[in-house]
Amino acid sequence: MAGKRDYYEVLGVDKSADKDAIKKAYRKLAMQYHPDRNPGDAAAAEKFKEATEAYEVLSDDQKRPLYDQYGHAGLDGMGGGAGGGYSHAFHDFSDLFGGGGFSDIFENLFGGSGFGGFGGSRSSRKNNNNGASLRYDLHIDFKEAVYGCKKDIVYRRNEACPECHGTGGQPGSSPKTCPTCQGRGQVNRQSGFFVVQQTCPTCHGKGTIIDKPCNACKGSGVYVKQQEISIKIPAGSDNGRRITLHNMGDVGTNGGANGDLIIILNVRDDRFFERDDRNNLYCAVPISISQAILGAKIDIKTLDGRTITMKVPAGVQHGSFQRIRGEGVPYDDSGSKKGDLYVKIMIKTPSKLNKQMQQAMEQFMESEKPETSPDLMPLSSLKD
Repeated sequence: MAGKRDYYEVLGVDKSADKDAIKKAYRKLAMQYHPDRNPGDAAAAEKFKEATEAYEVLSDDQKRPLYDQYGHAGLDGMGGGAGGGYSHAFHDFSDLFGGGGFSDIFENLFGGSGFGGFGGSRSSRKNNNNGASLRYDLHIDFKEAVYGCKKDIVYRRNEACPECHGTGGQPGSSPKTCPTCQGRGQVNRQSGFFVVQQTCPTCHGKGTIIDKPCNACKGSGVYVKQQEISIKIPAGSDNGRRITLHNMGDVGTNGGANGDLIIILNVRDDRFFERDDRNNLYCAVPISISQAILGAKIDIKTLDGRTITMKVPAGVQHGSFQRIRGEGVPYDDSGSKKGDLYVKIMIKTPSKLNKQMQQAMEQFMESEKPETSPDLMPLSSLKD
């Protein structure tokens, strides 16, 4: 399993960089690789995700010292609970781009007409009212990932305030037209020869303000609720897999859609088994010299706890692999189709011999007559 790149390397900054330098570096990468600017480009999406993850850690006063001291291992378990955690990293860019988000930069600069696939007409701005998508890092065992499982997770999300039903105002009150933008949601600002539009700082683009805020939510229209759900982990899942639960994120406002809950799987290593990207499993078993020379049948315990018998051919070589079909990772919904299990043969040389074994080996060596000055083998043979 490939390791993560160093977060400072991802953002292209020194370890001594301050928050402003980190934010500047991330803003540049986010604008370059944002999915809105690179539709359908999986490589750009992955770089955007990598940069976002790096920024989320290095801009955090608690996470950055842990990362500096322990690396990626120091961040395990940070977030919401022993099994993982969640964040708003998939949604909120307003602190970086000074407004309603990444696409608003281009909408503001070019008067709401859109540019190069960004922004759009003002009617599309209601998408800014969509709820945030939440991230939850879920840690599971290797066996659970291979064969699938069910997990109960607990997280917190914003829901509509039960007192005002999401309006943010006291019962009987109604929103008022924003006096700053006169209901447009935007204000004009002179910048040299250009007049650019920006999100209204008073109503934050809504066009209305609440003069009598709800006592329960203080005018926000939302409250934080702890949510417990059960999710199914499909068989054959691997480290880094994303499971998206639609509409399970933060509630939208002013008619906006709910965000999603995005589960990121973190699979723990197994002591005896590992997998490749073709759904095959690998393990190693020791055998004696006599079993290697004469051949044998040995019992092997599989990942799911069953015992199967494998035939070791006579004359098998140390480090060679024996293939057992259909004992690997499931790769269809029914679980009936599986990869293979590759067993690495490790010939175990005894450190001590009794008298009978000593005599037998001496007789064997005499009949074998091994070379006392063998030719050197090429180094490439050590990698086989």
